[in-house]
Amino acid sequence: MDKVTLEILANHLRAAAENMAYTLYRTAHSTFVKETEDFTIQILDPAGRTIAVPLDLGATWYPGLDYGAAIAMIPDYKPGDVGFTNDPYSGFLSTHVPDLHMWKPIFHEGELLCWVSGHIHNTDMGGAVPASLSRALTEIHQEGIRFRPSKIYREGVLNTELVDVMLTNVRKPEQNLGDLKAFVGALNTGERKIREMITKFAADTLREGFGALLDYAEHQARDILRSIPDGEYFFADFADEDGPDGYPARLAVTLKIEGGSAILDFTGTDPQLTSSLNVPTGGNPRHTLMLVGVYYVLYTLNPGLLLNQGLTRPFTCILPEGTMVNPSFPAAVGMRSLSCARLRSLVFGVFGLAMPERMPAAPAGSSSIVNVMTHDDRTGEAIIAAVNPVVGGGGGMPHGDGTDGSGADAAYLKNTPIEITEAEVPIRFRCYGLASGTGGPGRWRGGMATQMEFQVFTPNTRITARNRDRCRFQAWGILGGKAGRASEMMVNPGQPNQRLLNNIDTFSAGPGDIIRITSPGGGGRGDPLEREPERVLRDVICACITEEAAERDYAVVIRDETLDAAATQALRSARRSNAPHPHFHFGAEREGFERIWTPAAYAAMTEILARLPIHWRYFAKCQLMKAITLEGSGAAEINAAWAGIRAGLPQLRGWRGAVAPRASRQGTGSLNPD
Repeated sequence: MDKVTLEILANHLRAAAENMAYTLYRTAHSTFVKETEDFTIQILDPAGRTIAVPLDLGATWYPGLDYGAAIAMIPDYKPGDVGFTNDPYSGFLSTHVPDLHMWKPIFHEGELLCWVSGHIHNTDMGGAVPASLSRALTEIHQEGIRFRPSKIYREGVLNTELVDVMLTNVRKPEQNLGDLKAFVGALNTGERKIREMITKFAADTLREGFGALLDYAEHQARDILRSIPDGEYFFADFADEDGPDGYPARLAVTLKIEGGSAILDFTGTDPQLTSSLNVPTGGNPRHTLMLVGVYYVLYTLNPGLLLNQGLTRPFTCILPEGTMVNPSFPAAVGMRSLSCARLRSLVFGVFGLAMPERMPAAPAGSSSIVNVMTHDDRTGEAIIAAVNPVVGGGGGMPHGDGTDGSGADAAYLKNTPIEITEAEVPIRFRCYGLASGTGGPGRWRGGMATQMEFQVFTPNTRITARNRDRCRFQAWGILGGKAGRASEMMVNPGQPNQRLLNNIDTFSAGPGDIIRITSPGGGGRGDPLEREPERVLRDVICACITEEAAERDYAVVIRDETLDAAATQALRSARRSNAPHPHFHFGAEREGFERIWTPAAYAAMTEILARLPIHWRYFAKCQLMKAITLEGSGAAEINAAWAGIRAGLPQLRGWRGAVAPRASRQGTGSLNPD
């Protein structure tokens, strides 16, 4: 296909996707869809591969999504059918239970031409907690009602029995039903637009164009990879906890670039957890959740990139079974969004080693999605609603400061106007804005955090704040830049009954209680002493930092918003050093942790865990974490500690295999060592 026709076709398909997204955005019922815009839209080729997505509406995670496995779980399709699923383990399409995916076939002259599809995040799908998600949940059965791929419409007729099952098991059925109807309207809009394109271009041109668009996106991605030096690069990042009050959870990747291809090997990532931070991929080497950070990197380097599934072809992910990035059923997966934020930071970090001159520092890496379940004394009704995402700043960039408040990889989450939230939910906002002094110092400053404070007025108000993280391990700085400030959440700040909650993500509040959430700040980039004093002065005047911070972090002396140039020059001269900067600045917490858990120690633990049955690995990790407390530990200390632990576990004596025998996996209670 000639390039002119291909470009025209790409624009028409993107416009069709934008129309679908706009229909959903304008007609949805829940705040989380109509305001926050946690939804996606895709147009798919006959095999279920994404060929077009909107650019301006909805989440930005899924240009590489492949519906093929889920589509195939329904044996046949007819015009007017609509398939749907929200089960993360059925085709590994939906990635946690609140995400409801639907797809509709488009036929032309009796032959399948393409699909229109997407997902919405339902505020609640039942389960153990309001809004269905908490890191404390231990198996997927607690995370809400699940539907395997099924037909919700058969030849245009709604399957009311299936819908009734859903609505019976959720907390606010009218919200789910309203969003479902809006979603169907979006699919119908997509079908109408595709039929207009058939009239304009002819069906054969569309069929040829679908393959050509995938090929062209692959070509663009390989061109970018060829601009990056070949080599092997390793990076690791941590979530604060692997469960409530738990140990840090490590995600690790080795990036191998060779010409126009790349391998991302996630060996070294922690075992699957008994909390819900697991990422359900099914081991798919091109699963879209593992490549979201890659999409951001590619699009940043080439804003003319076509966003479709062809981008995934140059990449192969190695996802060891039984780890956080390839868990086994029935592991809980609801908080995969927290782990995915860390995966994106992980990808940014490893590409920051491969091409440091082109990459930013870490973004905040934690977006607290706040939901409130309470009673409205004005109407007597129970209310559950998403209040607002509390999103942090972007990392300092090669050419400018990080975006304040909602930057980098979380910018697609739109804030909800205060007036709308207060009209729908009986709470009162006391503060919503940027948090001064939270961006990491650097030649280019990290983006500032967001702070939100609200008050509740009814008893037993239940609050969930999913994705709480970065209260311990900060967003890292790069090339001399410093880490951003950590996150914080508390109840009744500054009062005698103040409670520091930090990473607790579900709790109750009573009449008059005040909840304050401060997101993390983005990391800084480059030496802070290289930041122009005039720019630091502007930061002080704009309340981005204080005069004390200007002197402490930037060696810039400011008094009463006036720059003292002579004192600044003297102070900077005294502080300058010829010693090279470390590539990354992680902050005191991570640096202290890694003095104990050195790379050699972690590698030894990874090797031990990989030899154990999956259901033993997390237990073994916790026992080793408890046993190793001295700085400078290595493989010898880990192996000695494990020998002592295993001595008290007679059922593991002699176990040498990496995978449990079939009888054990079926639950006989015997490990059957080799």
